[in-house]
Amino acid sequence: MTKPHSTIGSRMAGLDPAWLAKTQEPILEPDLEIIDPHHHLWDFPEHSYLLPGILQDTDSGHKIVSTVFLECTACFRADGPEEMKPVGEVEFVNGIAAMSASGAYGPTRVAAGIVGLAELRLGARVEEVLQAQINVGGGRFKGIRYVASWDDKEQSIHNGHTNPTQHLYRDDAKFHEGFAVLGKLGLTFDAWMYHPQLPDLIALARKFPSQPIVLDHCGGPLGLGWYSGKRDEVFADWSRSIRELAKSPNVMIKLGGLGMRVNGFDFDKRPKPPTSEELAAAWRPYIETCIEAFGPDRAMFESNFPVDKFSGSYALYWNAFKRLAAGSSAGEKAKLFRETARRFYKLA
Repeated sequence: MTKPHSTIGSRMAGLDPAWLAKTQEPILEPDLEIIDPHHHLWDFPEHSYLLPGILQDTDSGHKIVSTVFLECTACFRADGPEEMKPVGEVEFVNGIAAMSASGAYGPTRVAAGIVGLAELRLGARVEEVLQAQINVGGGRFKGIRYVASWDDKEQSIHNGHTNPTQHLYRDDAKFHEGFAVLGKLGLTFDAWMYHPQLPDLIALARKFPSQPIVLDHCGGPLGLGWYSGKRDEVFADWSRSIRELAKSPNVMIKLGGLGMRVNGFDFDKRPKPPTSEELAAAWRPYIETCIEAFGPDRAMFESNFPVDKFSGSYALYWNAFKRLAAGSSAGEKAKLFRETARRFYKLA
């Protein structure tokens, strides 16, 4: 089902903490409570991001009250049936969540929600896997993400670790059979693909109108390699699909993930990280389009750490998000920074 775990860790191996430390800022609105609905935890040979790592970030000045973990093929079981191996990731993260819930590591409740991975192309048989994840999740298991990111135009853009086909969300009948089990069990679905594939998610959302879906990373507007120099063309294509997707009331969107290399902003190539003002300026057209289309009731800011560290620190990211939300009311900010995530993932 998945590529070797090292493919994710190896892509993080070039991260430079000294570079990240070169841009420092005062924390904006330090009392604004935040739920970070998207981060990872892993312990790969090339790169590790465990409880000390996420706490170093969440303790950097913003008031992060809780977080949601997203699957990343970490700590799969080594033994047993292939389809049951992702249950190990939920076990691994639930252990970290239990440590955090003890209060011994500070006030942030890390991984209060857990989003795992299960092979939906098993069809109806995936119910056994999902039930096992519910059983080991300690009440924290909320749903799954099944990555569909696929591109044939640019070699440097990685296809998803699920080894997806081009139109997985739209055309795979076995995937749809497995997808239907999520609704049966009351689980959420995180979608991740690149912007040319957004029509596939539109079709999926319409086929399953009662299934709660959240689109990760603003829908993946590409800017790397073949897509570089085509930002206006990409934006027009992406924004058209985003507005069409927003017509499905069962879909929400995560506002973030734009610091990844595939987005082509090249912040990692600078001598020092951009300021939060520069990040906000670059991301504003995308974030504002998403909020306009979905509204604060269906939009949530996300860190996507540590993957997004290539463009700046955790403190800078949330400063940038606060700048982007500066014109919002207190009620709208509450939704964008915590309440939409709380409602979608049914967090306490």
